[in-house]
Parts: sequence; structure tokens; C-alpha cells
Amino acid sequence: MSTSDPAREVPATSESPGADSTWFVVPLFNEGQVVADVLRDLRTRYPLVVCVDDGSHDDSGRIAEEAGAVVVRHPYNMGQGAALKTGIDYALRDPNMRQIVTFDSDGQHQVDDAAAMIAQREAEGVDIVLGSRFLDSRTKPGLLKRVVLRGAIWYTNLTTGVKLTDAHNGLRVLGREVCEKMAIEQNRMAHASEIVEEIGRHKFTVAEHPVHILYTDYSRSKGQSVLNSVNIVIDMLFR
Repeated sequence: MSTSDPAREVPATSESPGADSTWFVVPLFNEGQVVADVLRDLRTRYPLVVCVDDGSHDDSGRIAEEAGAVVVRHPYNMGQGAALKTGIDYALRDPNMRQIVTFDSDGQHQVDDAAAMIAQREAEGVDIVLGSRFLDSRTKPGLLKRVVLRGAIWYTNLTTGVKLTDAHNGLRVLGREVCEKMAIEQNRMAHASEIVEEIGRHKFTVAEHPVHILYTDYSRSKGQSVLNSVNIVIDMLFR
């Protein structure tokens, strides 16, 4: 694993709550086509960004560096769960870090939603704020993905005792204590269920916030809109 340190002098704005104490953790795997735009938009408001290049075969890592992110590299593809753990461990090295945001590198997450979730955590004093696609009607996941996600929500609520409206949303705000105590041992998609289990095990306080997950032609062309849902089910069944 290797790291690089960028110049990070990006001014915070009044629309960026917690900008000086929030690290964005961005798993990165073969997103060279879009990651520059994602990071430039994000770092306009939140300068502290660590991308974990999870064994990309393209130049995603270099592009992320040029966009101003810290880049930590895995020598080979280990999975999104492993990338999140690496990024969280990096952010914990900053003594001023109060919270991290897990944020996708493919353009599906919205900075406005992340900022609102940070503000909600700070206002309500909860340990975690989780994004939910099902608290409003902005997100259009498609019928198959909606059915799979609803099934995953039912299963996760049943097995963890944590009642959520969206159990596998990758946009999360996790307080520092959560990052210090939470164990992520599932390297691939099962980490999403594992995080909810850790919420129940540690009795972290949690709130949800409506978010808009943007399923673009780019993400759909990679099969993410359905494939990730199938992977969630497979990982839950064979953990």
C-alpha cells in the first residue's frame, strides 16, 4: 500500500458544514472516465478527500491525485469493504477528524446530500447518519433493483435489530468514535450488511436522511444498477 499527499488549500464555504474536520473516503476502481469531475465538484466544498485506488487497471489513481485527493493504493483489487477500511484508517490519523463520509467515485452521490447529512449529525448529536433512497421519490433505481433492495432491507432489519428504510446505501456519515470501534472485516459487498450489524452491536445512535442516488448511463453501462444488488444478496447468503 502506498500513499501520496496533495496540496489541499481549498476554501470552505457556508454551505460546507464540518469542512475542516470531515474526511471523505472514496473507494476507487477503474473510474478514470468520471473521477476527475466527481472530485473537483466535491473538493470545491470539502478539501479532505482520500481515494483508495483498489487495484485499478486504468489511470484512476493518477487522475485522482491531479484532482487534489490523497491517494492510497492497494496492490491488487481487494473489494469495496477493504477500500473503505483503508480509507477510514487513513482518516483516523488526523487528530482533528470528527467524522468521515463514505462517498462513491462514479458520480452517483450528491455533495449537497452529504453536506445536509453532516449538518444533521452535528445538529442532532447522533453517531451515524445514513442516506436513504426511499425517504423521497428522487431516486429511480428500476424495478429489479428496488425489489432486491427491499428484500435486503427486510433481511437486515430482521437480523440486526436496526430498523432502516435503506440498508445498503453507500452514502454514510460516521462519527470518529464509530470509526474507532467499528470492525469492517468483509472485503466486498457484504461490508454494507456488516456495518449495520456493527451499529446494532455497539448500539450506535443512527438517523437517516433522504438522498438522491443518480443512476447514470455511465454507471448502468458498467452493470452497477443490477449487479451490485445481486452481489449484496450473494454475499449475505454465503457469509
